[in-house]
Amino acid sequence: MKTTTHSSATLNSADRLRKIDKLRENNIGTHLPLPQLVAVGDQSSGKSSLLESLTGIPFPRAQTLCTRYATQITHRRDDLSHISIGIIPGPHASDDDKERLSSYVRAVNSTAELRAQFPVILDEVNKLMGIKTPNNPSGTKTFTEDVLRVEKCGPNEDYLTIIDVPGIFRLVEEGVVTPGDKVLVRSMVEKYIKDARTVILAVLPCTSDVFTQEILALAEEYDIKGERTLGILTKPDLLSENRAKASICDMVNGKRKPLNLGYYVVRNKGADDPDDDAGADSDDDMLAEREVIFREEPWSSLPKERLGVKALRERLQDLLGQITDRSFPFVRMETRHMLAQCRKLRDELGDPRQTEHEQQKYLMGIAARFQSLARTALEADYSSDQAFSNDHLRLITAVINLTGRFNERFIQSSPVYAFQTRKSTSVRSGESLMSTLVSSLVNGLASMDIAKPDDTELEEFPELEAVITDDWATRDPKEGIMAWIDSLYSRSRGVDLFSYSSKLPGSAFREQSADWASMTQQYVSKIIFVLHRFIIYVLDLICTDKALFEKVKSSILDGEDGLLARYENAMKKAIFLVNVERDQKPYTLSQDFSSLVEESRTARQEPQQDGQPPDGQLGPPAGDNKDNKEQVKEEIFDKLQAYYDIASKRFLDNVFRQAVDYHLLTGPDSPLRVFSEQWVIGLSKERLDGIAGEPRAIKEKREELDKKIEDLEAAIKILQ
Repeated sequence: MKTTTHSSATLNSADRLRKIDKLRENNIGTHLPLPQLVAVGDQSSGKSSLLESLTGIPFPRAQTLCTRYATQITHRRDDLSHISIGIIPGPHASDDDKERLSSYVRAVNSTAELRAQFPVILDEVNKLMGIKTPNNPSGTKTFTEDVLRVEKCGPNEDYLTIIDVPGIFRLVEEGVVTPGDKVLVRSMVEKYIKDARTVILAVLPCTSDVFTQEILALAEEYDIKGERTLGILTKPDLLSENRAKASICDMVNGKRKPLNLGYYVVRNKGADDPDDDAGADSDDDMLAEREVIFREEPWSSLPKERLGVKALRERLQDLLGQITDRSFPFVRMETRHMLAQCRKLRDELGDPRQTEHEQQKYLMGIAARFQSLARTALEADYSSDQAFSNDHLRLITAVINLTGRFNERFIQSSPVYAFQTRKSTSVRSGESLMSTLVSSLVNGLASMDIAKPDDTELEEFPELEAVITDDWATRDPKEGIMAWIDSLYSRSRGVDLFSYSSKLPGSAFREQSADWASMTQQYVSKIIFVLHRFIIYVLDLICTDKALFEKVKSSILDGEDGLLARYENAMKKAIFLVNVERDQKPYTLSQDFSSLVEESRTARQEPQQDGQPPDGQLGPPAGDNKDNKEQVKEEIFDKLQAYYDIASKRFLDNVFRQAVDYHLLTGPDSPLRVFSEQWVIGLSKERLDGIAGEPRAIKEKREELDKKIEDLEAAIKILQ
């Protein structure tokens, strides 16, 4: 059938129409609304017959047949006449289905040839789409989102695209249409008509009460003001009552149920009418013969531009050109904006983590970031990264402050019995003025106690329960050291005439240093706590999502080379150092020992300001007569204090250098070294995937965005 008209669509509109059609074929319509004409109607509205009259495409018009999928009919001007048929896969089709459906192409040279082959073509299409029909009983679908594309080209064709969607069912037919099918079709129709750039071609049979037509109510639901709905009244030839004819005329004249785009009255070709394949002149003759009814009253009184297929086609071509020209700049702008948004969302997902290489690269980047922050935290270069605005990440500062407080507390409180012969303001032998000032400064900044972490802090890291101490009791040294030495001497003396048992100094030192283990455990526990807090907080900061954080944390926490094992090694080292000092025979190579003994003796012999003998001197000052026992006890006191001074300083250095600095902070087995690039490289493929592999939701979101970005990038090229 000849479809040539004198459309007012400009050449610019034609070019834009081609581009919009191209966008639709690339499924861009699933991402943003495109200008389009969509024909909707009930199953018995005469929609298929109307579309055949408008487009020349021989749609099935038998009573037992109905459209099972949307059909896109496109007219394009071309030098050669031909008709091509293909399938546009639905938006939810799998990649395999998309490839299979997109590869289907059939071509014919004329409408007559298409009419002859159309039943076979539809059988092929139904089979590919999986539609269940008498000829395809193995099909699993009644309806589908896939779209049948029919493109009619020729030198006399004007640009027009109409989308036909399945007709809405009034009733459910057992064995043919289920309630679920009815809901699916309605949903499909709603998807097409909801967009503001869609002109709704509401096909309404004159033989039914137009105002009870479900399709008109549905159109009103999405086009409340009736600005983009065009009513097409079919089957006027079947009206016999004048009242019914007058009602239709009132609608066309805008007196009833007015629509902004108005109503058109057309007479469709019936199922028994001859096909319009004889040629252009014959086509026009048969169309004129069918529409002779419009020369009769009351139709002849209606505006001629509202009557017949030709008038409707011209209006649709004008309308499509107008909405395309009006929408085109916005489509281009929205496409660019949507593309930018999708790229941003994809960037927020981070680098892809699907292959082993991608997962390794991703996790190594996070590990490198962790190591960088750890080095910076140990160097106290806090201005180099915004992360250190969190005081809990200022690791080395916390360690030094804790160590300073521990040193002061240890010197003053670790002896079971207080040494009180030396003046508290004096600078001890071997201790520089600078170290005294530093210790004084640290002591002034914070309490000398190594306080137990808050219960809320411990609850935050329950994994440390088995590593750090639960004994946080503290006490001050006792008074009466000479009475204790007297008791110790009395319990240890033998038949030695000039001295005392060689075992006594070791026993005295062990008893005097009985609190070393608990104090050291408290100190190392606090260091472990602040170190663990640093590690966990940094992991939480640099991991892109909670799931990844939990996986990395779990992976580095346990195991023979994990964080907890390394914490335990540091604690064992600290206790080992305690045992070395307390369990071995007292010994020192320090040349300060003799001078410290003399210093103690001198300080003990100096009279107190109140005239009372200092602690460490039981009787009269030196030079007065003393018995052997008293002199031995004073000698024990002097040597014990001198050795305690040397041993405690040696121990403090060792516990910091070995247990804290080496085992916890900077050594090769430091917990800070666990989560590293080398650790990532050593992961098996399965474990790497378990840690760094993308969660299913992220993977699906990335694939969705990748596909959308691919579509939108193609759209940008089309719209240029």
